[in-house]
Amino acid sequence: MNAEAKTTFLTQFPIFSMLSEEEKIRMADMMEYKVKTRYSFIYLPGEPSDTIFFLAKGMVKIGTHSGDGKEVIKALIHPLAMFGELGLVGESERQEFAQVLREDVHLYTLKVEDFKELMRHNFELSNCVMQLFGSRLIKAESKLESLIFKDARTRIIEFIKDAVDKQGRRVGYEMLLKHSLTHQDIANITCTSRQTVTLVLNELKKSDLIYFNRGKILVRDMAKLT
Repeated sequence: MNAEAKTTFLTQFPIFSMLSEEEKIRMADMMEYKVKTRYSFIYLPGEPSDTIFFLAKGMVKIGTHSGDGKEVIKALIHPLAMFGELGLVGESERQEFAQVLREDVHLYTLKVEDFKELMRHNFELSNCVMQLFGSRLIKAESKLESLIFKDARTRIIEFIKDAVDKQGRRVGYEMLLKHSLTHQDIANITCTSRQTVTLVLNELKKSDLIYFNRGKILVRDMAKLT
C-alpha cells in the first residue's frame, strides 16, 4: 500500500482530523497495511501489546473466555475505528483476543511507541485519545449495569436497537442492518444463550416487529421495538 493511500485513509479517520499534513505523512510512513482472512485471529491473550490497529474494511470482535471456556464478546469493531490500543495506558500483554468475522478485514498497524511519539507532540491528539478511552469506559459501565438490572430479552432488543442506530440504513419506513454475526455471537455479546437469542428473534418476527435471515435484520418500526 503506497503512502498516498495511507494518507487518504488517515484523512477519513475521525480521530486524526487534528493532525497536520506533515504529521499525517509521518504517521503514514510508520504504518503497515495488512489483510487478515475471515475467522483468523489478529492477536491472542498473552501476546505483546506493542501494536495498535486501525480498521479500514470488515468487522472484528474483541473478546475473552470465562473460566469454563465460554466466549464473551466485549466489543464489535467497525471500519474507521481503532482497537488494540491498551498498550498506550500500560498494558504489556494482551488480555483479550481480536478475531475477524465472516469477511476478510483490511487494516493498518502502528507501533505503540510510534503513536506515543505523535501524541507527545500533538496535545489535541492526546486529548482525543483520552476522550476515546473515557467513552469506552462509560460504555463498559453501562453494559455492566445492563447485565445486573435487565433481563435477557431486554438486553437482546437493546443490542439490536443499538446496532441499527450505529450501522443500519433506512429503507422506506424500516431500518436494515447487515451484519456478520451468528446467533451465538449475539448471545456472547449480550451474555445470554444461543437458544434465548433464537427464541427472542423468532418472537419478534412473529409479532412483525422484525424480519431476519442470515446476515440481515430488518426492523419494521424502531419505536415499537420494546
